[in-house]
Amino acid sequence: MLAGLLYLPAAPVTHAASRASDADTVDVALNSLSPSAPVKDDTLTISGTVTNKGKKTITDAEVDLRVGPRLSGRPDIDEVSKATGYTPGADAKALGGPYSVKIDRLATGISEDFTLTVPVSKLKLDEAGVYQLGVSLSGQAAGDSYDQVLGIERTFLPWQPESVGKRTQLTFLWPLISTTHLSAETGSDEQQTPVFENDALAAELAPGGRLDQLVSLGSQLPITWVIDPDLLATVDAMTRNYEVRTETGDTVPGRNQAVAKQWLSSLEKVVQDRQVVALPFADPDLASLAHRGKDVSGSLGHLQRATAVAETTVETVLHVKPSTDFAWPVEGAVDPSVVDVATSAGAHNIIARSDSLKETGSVAYTPSAARPIGGGTTAVVADARLSKAFYGDLSKAGTSTLAVQQFLAQSLALTRQAPDAQRSIVVAPQRMPTAGQAQTMAKALQGLAGQRWTQPLDLIGAAEAKPDPDATTRVPAASQYPKKLRARELPVQTFQDIKSTQGTLDSFKVILTSPDRVVTPFGNAINREMSTSWRGKAGVAAQYRNGVQSYLEDLTTEVRLIQKSALTLSGRSATIPVTVQNKLVQGVDNLVLRLKSSNPTRLKLDDGSVVAEQPIKINGGHSQSVKFTAAANANGPVQVTAQLYTEDGKLYGGPMTFTVKASEITPTVMLVIAGGVLLLVLAGVRMYTQRKRAAAREAATAGEAADETHDSAVPGTPAQQSDPTPDTGPENADPSGAGEKVDR
Repeated sequence: MLAGLLYLPAAPVTHAASRASDADTVDVALNSLSPSAPVKDDTLTISGTVTNKGKKTITDAEVDLRVGPRLSGRPDIDEVSKATGYTPGADAKALGGPYSVKIDRLATGISEDFTLTVPVSKLKLDEAGVYQLGVSLSGQAAGDSYDQVLGIERTFLPWQPESVGKRTQLTFLWPLISTTHLSAETGSDEQQTPVFENDALAAELAPGGRLDQLVSLGSQLPITWVIDPDLLATVDAMTRNYEVRTETGDTVPGRNQAVAKQWLSSLEKVVQDRQVVALPFADPDLASLAHRGKDVSGSLGHLQRATAVAETTVETVLHVKPSTDFAWPVEGAVDPSVVDVATSAGAHNIIARSDSLKETGSVAYTPSAARPIGGGTTAVVADARLSKAFYGDLSKAGTSTLAVQQFLAQSLALTRQAPDAQRSIVVAPQRMPTAGQAQTMAKALQGLAGQRWTQPLDLIGAAEAKPDPDATTRVPAASQYPKKLRARELPVQTFQDIKSTQGTLDSFKVILTSPDRVVTPFGNAINREMSTSWRGKAGVAAQYRNGVQSYLEDLTTEVRLIQKSALTLSGRSATIPVTVQNKLVQGVDNLVLRLKSSNPTRLKLDDGSVVAEQPIKINGGHSQSVKFTAAANANGPVQVTAQLYTEDGKLYGGPMTFTVKASEITPTVMLVIAGGVLLLVLAGVRMYTQRKRAAAREAATAGEAADETHDSAVPGTPAQQSDPTPDTGPENADPSGAGEKVDR
């Protein structure tokens, strides 16, 4: 008897363990649950799929609905979400009867769809609250002699059939942000045709694409639009002619203008009379700036410019006035330095998250989002559970349904924490939701459409809401910043490269007659180099920065000195020409060309100066030859250096060095030359005299011949006249006049 008593209790334990170990043989997916938040007289419909992942065929299977007890709060929801496998006693009994689905045979690797339909009145939902809902498959695997639960999936059923007295004010951020697509390069035409790094943005804008889904879904939801102005500027550039860089480095015409126009037109219509929050241009990484960039001089100045251009961009493209008073650090993680950087550009509100600004335990419920943290700054603390509800792959119906139900359950549980206190709660999802995540977020908000426990509120309203007096306002120390986020920050090299590019741009723009053609595209490209979207992409980020710097340097070399060969300077003074070439489309000005002699004793410039300079102004596509006066005092080669400077004295480009061979003419050489000239003159006089005498003799001979002819003529017959003598006139023996060409 004693042995029997000891043995009998052991059997159920072994059986339960067996059930627990086999409970994941079948995968149960809940593809839809409608309505997601039912009321009285509704009928609950759950559709899904069961898949046999085991090695044995399952027979006599049954899909059942299990309604668990009402959960007491948000931590209970967290625990249920983590649970896996069937647990006897913890999981409720099957509803059974007509509310189950029979499956006679489920072979290994085979899936079977099911649909459960149950009137809500049969679920025995007594009090309002959140209930655990399970769908399980029971049956026998080949070789087993008993039925067991072979798979289960749990979710939640929010039950609030009537409106609560104090509904939670819910603010849902709807982000329109993308990665960087535009380069700094533009065409030389009047429109400055932009060059895109790739044409991947078109897929996001096209019907069914990520950004298309966000706009079409958001148009019907009570949300606050949070927009990166760089996305608007990029899509606006796509609406006109644009070029796309290929893998070989060439460019081809872009062909997605129609897609860009349609998306931008749809967005413009949607945001009219809606609240729009504009992030700083290109969504700069505030935490990276705070932790790695602010010690590099000039970095914070870029954030200020990115904020300044944000409002103008949104107004120009969408024709609405946005709010630029909000900063959004990555995943809402803050520390004192992040707060300082975020507010340095003028923002008075920082979108943080509750897993960063954690409560100390003095508040028994989730407090309102607004928290004054000093210095006139408000931390708008988004709820971490609600904000992270849509992470992960939600492209499958099963995972999407679970996310929706968990979001609704958490929002109801939050409201029921303090039913007599109306609170303002903010949801800040991931920055770039996928199409599946966007669809899931939309379903979750549609589940709240009845406004039985929440009501919509925009972000400005949430920031201005009365804060809970007991809520924490302490910004966590730098040591508490999440290590995983810090490891993915932009490196210090990012900000050093930005500083270098900005320095090159500053030197370049001062010489341009139309600086905006260069400053605007490169300024925007520098802002893009700080974008949050580069996190975890160190290689491609560096490639983008190098491309910007390289292209800018190529432009600066379009204004350059033409290399000269060695010159020979004969005589005490001469002119040295130096050519400056401008291959840019626009003209250049505010440049100075300086010429320096390495040996001023031997070769002096411009009235004895060691350094001579002249201003430079050249039209686009032209060259200018600048002439400097030089004087040689001694024979020999001299190195001369030509260098361009901006008018404020900064070097522009590299130096150009050439050799001038000075050859001074001595008095002896001058005497020799003078003697040679004298001999030439005397020879000329002698030749002239001889020619004159010869001409006189010829004239005399001609006269004698004429007399003889006259004497022999027949009387009465007139003499025949000879050819007339040319009228040459006497030669002038005076020296030739200035500028005359003298025949030799």
